[in-house]
Amino acid sequence: MDNSNVALITKLVLEAVEKQKSSDDAGYLVPIGVSARHIHLTQEHVEVLFGKGYQLTKRKELMGGQFASNETVTIVGIKLRAIENVRVLGPVRKQTQVEISATDAIKLGVKAPIRESGNIAGSAPIAVVGPKGALYLNEGCIIAMRHIHMSPRDAMAAGVHDGDIVSVKADNERGTIFNHVKIRVDDSFTLEMHIDTDEANAAKIATGDTVRILSC
Repeated sequence: MDNSNVALITKLVLEAVEKQKSSDDAGYLVPIGVSARHIHLTQEHVEVLFGKGYQLTKRKELMGGQFASNETVTIVGIKLRAIENVRVLGPVRKQTQVEISATDAIKLGVKAPIRESGNIAGSAPIAVVGPKGALYLNEGCIIAMRHIHMSPRDAMAAGVHDGDIVSVKADNERGTIFNHVKIRVDDSFTLEMHIDTDEANAAKIATGDTVRILSC
């Protein structure tokens, strides 16, 4: 093979490599936030668990006006298996909702469905125990659907819209691709993808790592 052919083949290979690299680097970067098990309560249920007139106290500010409170509860499955120190997130909501991982569901012995936050109809039953009382929920325990919070400006830059379902890739040693990721857009949101602890551990991802949006 003469030198001109070698040079041509080398050029084509390098171009192909650069094209692949460019393709791999494409996609909007999104930081990860790993979400541990937690609970949202109504004011009525706050008072059942912590006492009449009780108000949640703020521990840490979160996006969208939410906060991690100082208060924690114990959740109990139908087989009387319990998980303690489940963080309460505020402010209070119109419906009480418990968000756990699949591993938590196995431990508790509950069949928690994968749902978007707020969609609790027909979800798993769970008992909640606080320092002043306890309650039983006929429904309300879910595994949260993975999702990306973003502002309208981020959504425009990423080329996505509220309610879109996308795939994202973690460019680490696991190289995990997450499908079925819901886009949630609001002026109060900070750019962040939320996954639970099971998903984070399986993909070897930690809070602050980044993923790329691949497609809608």
